[in-house]
Amino acid sequence: MLNLIGGLDRPSDGRVWIDGVEVTSLPESELVNLRRYKIGFIFQTFGLIPILSAAENVEVPLRLAHVDVNEREERVRVLLELVGLGERARHRPHELSGGEQQRVAIAVALANKPAVLLADEPTGELDSTTSAEVFGLLRQVNAQYGTTILVVTHDGHVAEQVYRTVSIRDGRTSTETFRRTEQTEEGDHRIIAEEFAVLDRAGRLQLPRSHVEALELKNRVRLRLEDDHVGVWPDDPREEAKS
Repeated sequence: MLNLIGGLDRPSDGRVWIDGVEVTSLPESELVNLRRYKIGFIFQTFGLIPILSAAENVEVPLRLAHVDVNEREERVRVLLELVGLGERARHRPHELSGGEQQRVAIAVALANKPAVLLADEPTGELDSTTSAEVFGLLRQVNAQYGTTILVVTHDGHVAEQVYRTVSIRDGRTSTETFRRTEQTEEGDHRIIAEEFAVLDRAGRLQLPRSHVEALELKNRVRLRLEDDHVGVWPDDPREEAKS
């Protein structure tokens, strides 16, 4: 999915829009510019060039974009300060911890001020404490720059740290979960999560796995149309025998 959104692969069907541009029909030369200026990539394995320092890694996409040297140096400084590595600018990847390497990778992805940041399991190689720090940084980037951040993960704990989660099961979008912060009467803050099943154009939807298991739904289910909702029940052979 990230390859399709990032213009690395072309879909056999459907269309992809990024920042008002349909990318599925763009020629390769325009896709290169799209990836260079509109999209940033963060990978699970960091993707840093080992012989370059942190600052030099961040500088690479700016050089490719022919950014003026003075602006380039200032941008590198600002980004490394943003990710908390201003004092580690001259260190090479092997001299940095896993969390620090991922922070450099985020700075690299932000170098050309992309509208969209695509992250593939960005905390897959990190421990839980460092993962929380990296996600805190991503939230800061989202708030400070207005960058849209799309994270692909198999980790349910990671999915709980974002405002909107889209679940894909068996190749289809199954559910969407929206989270918001609400203040209690005691003045504390709590996260409210609301899950929605996604209805496709053919009228199909996938029930959340927890619902299916709780009601022991199998093979067929019974539906009943009410005034303002649809009821779903396990199939009961005895009911069929009565009819």
